[in-house]
Amino acid sequence: MERVGVLNVQGAVREHADHLRRVGSEVVLVKHPEDLQVIDGLIIPGGESTTIGKLIRKYELYDGIRERIEDGMPVFGTCAGLILLAKKIEGSDEAHLAVMDTVVDRNSFGRQRESFEANLPISEIDGEAFPCVFIRAPHIVSAGSDVSVLATYGEKIVAARQGNRLATAFHPELSDDLRMHAYFLDMVRGSSQPD
Repeated sequence: MERVGVLNVQGAVREHADHLRRVGSEVVLVKHPEDLQVIDGLIIPGGESTTIGKLIRKYELYDGIRERIEDGMPVFGTCAGLILLAKKIEGSDEAHLAVMDTVVDRNSFGRQRESFEANLPISEIDGEAFPCVFIRAPHIVSAGSDVSVLATYGEKIVAARQGNRLATAFHPELSDDLRMHAYFLDMVRGSSQPD
């Protein structure tokens, strides 16, 4: 059985872990560098991106996460996780992990009280539109040529994939729909297969 880690420093860790178990994954809560050695994929939950960026350095996870992603381990960043993966953050001189060829705008959908839900079609996910929960959400302003746009809200890119890197501006763990987690688990299962 695949082991998927959930970065356990901030955010909806329990909800992600629950969704992963429901789609058939073993779950590892990642808080120490050695945890990275036993996982086949990693979810970076929402929360506050600057805080998460500081905590992954404090817990000495930063280099290990980057190396595992660069070596092909699938990663799924949701909300703040999307910001952590981006190569560039608008209005900031410094990115975090900088492993996905995207430029992001933090809090582009407003403050907490402007949180909302929208049902959006997501390419590569079959069936009805996905119930997307947006909470102080970012969006992808621009994406490199090898980044696939999976979903948009208006003109804003809110889900994308670049090889082993998946990112959503919304919180799939806060809906009862398991399809995004199942999709990521399929990425994890396929990562050991030759392309």
